[in-house]
Parts: sequence; C-alpha cells; structure tokens
Amino acid sequence: NATTRRDAENNIVGVVGVAQDVTEAAKHDRAVAAMANELRQLVDTANAPIFGIDVDGNVNEWNDKTAEITGFCGDEAFNQPLVSTFIVPKLRQSVQEVLDNALRGKGTSNYELEFRTKSNEIRYLLVNATTRRDAENNIVGVVGVAQDVTEAAKHDRAVAAMANELRQLVDTANAPIFGIDVDGNVNEWNDKTAEITGFCGDEAFNQPLVSTFIVPKLRQSVQEVLDNALRGKGTSNYELEFRTKSNEIRYLLVNATTRRD
Repeated sequence: NATTRRDAENNIVGVVGVAQDVTEAAKHDRAVAAMANELRQLVDTANAPIFGIDVDGNVNEWNDKTAEITGFCGDEAFNQPLVSTFIVPKLRQSVQEVLDNALRGKGTSNYELEFRTKSNEIRYLLVNATTRRDAENNIVGVVGVAQDVTEAAKHDRAVAAMANELRQLVDTANAPIFGIDVDGNVNEWNDKTAEITGFCGDEAFNQPLVSTFIVPKLRQSVQEVLDNALRGKGTSNYELEFRTKSNEIRYLLVNATTRRD
C-alpha cells in the first residue's frame, strides 16, 4: 500500500509503503495456473473424445478428438444443447437420464451412445459420464470421457445380423435340421423337423433325442453316431427312423456334425 507522507504543516515530504511478502502465494498461484494450462492441453489434445455440459445441458467442453470424430468444431458445438443437437433421437431420453444422474452426483460408466456427425453418419462412443464440481464442491456440469467403438460396434452388428440371418435360414430351411447338447437333449429343432415329426419346438426342446424320438431298434446305433460326433467325428448319410407324434415312422438320411462354440 503506497501512502503519501506529510510533515507537521501537511506538506508532502515523501511516500511510505506498507507491504506483504506474497512470494510463496505467487509461486503457488503460478504453479496452479501452469497445472491448469497443462491439464487444458491434455484435454484438448487427448486421443479420446472428451466433451462436457453445464447444468443446463449445453456444451462447454469439446476437445479436438470430439471435433475430429463428429465433424463439428468447438465453435459450432459450444453452448448447443448436447442431447437434442448431437444424440440420435432414439437414445435422447436414455442419454438425458444418464446426464441428469451425473448432475445429481451419480456417474455412469461404459454407457454406449450414438453421436450424429456433421455428415449425418453415426459414431458409437463408450462413455464414462462424471460429475463436474467447482472449488466449493458445487455441481457445475458433467464431463464425458469416451472411447470411439464405431468399428467394433459395426462389426458386432454385422455379426449379429449374420447370426440372425443364419437362424432364419435354419428355421425356414426346406430340410429337417435338429441338434442336441452334450447331454443328448434337443436344443435345435427347425420348422421342417416340426412339420415332419408333428412335434413343435416347445415339445421337443430339452427332451432326450434318442429315447424320445428314435425307434427302439435303432437307439443304440444312433446313440453311437451322436457320441462319435460329440467326440469330433461326424457321420454322413446315416439313415435313421424318427417316430412322429402320430406314431408313424419317418425315414431320414442324416449328416451328424459336431457343433462347437
């Protein structure tokens, strides 16, 4: 504090300064500022998308990777409502719930959301949503640290679509297809098998194949064929006799193939 110094007649004769040594505090403030700057650089240049919202749900954090993935730069994203602007419609309600929970102090880990990009593509992100607090521990928003799992998600969906297609092919095939688990109980019974035998899938599933559906005289030989297949040795063109629901006999030429996970 610099104060004017006067003599007895009130003439100015100088200045007096009263000081406080703030060296340590200044060093601390500079260290904090340097750390904050370093953290800002780490966030901005991180190899993972990092984005955040304020308590009103508007974007206030949008790092370089998020901009790269979405095609929206920071200036385009800032102050926009995250959910209605960037999240696909079908997930908006559930994403809003995740953000609302984080704004109440309850974070969420490994939540998969779908971001809409500037080019109207979909990017799949696996996100940890964490509550953001100020120096007084007040909740001021949410920060999301994400992992771009688009390629893995596309692969998983392609595999699921293929599995569904194969399931449809099996179910609707014009040939009877049936299967057993390692205990010999039915776990596969397609529409054609149901049509031929008269037993629907619900009636056949979990029943022992041999004792329930094979005529007595062939049970031992059929069991041997199945046992061989369970040891990895398949059998081709084996003729067996199925007993139908109406006690008729259907003759089937079967390829018994080992099933693996």
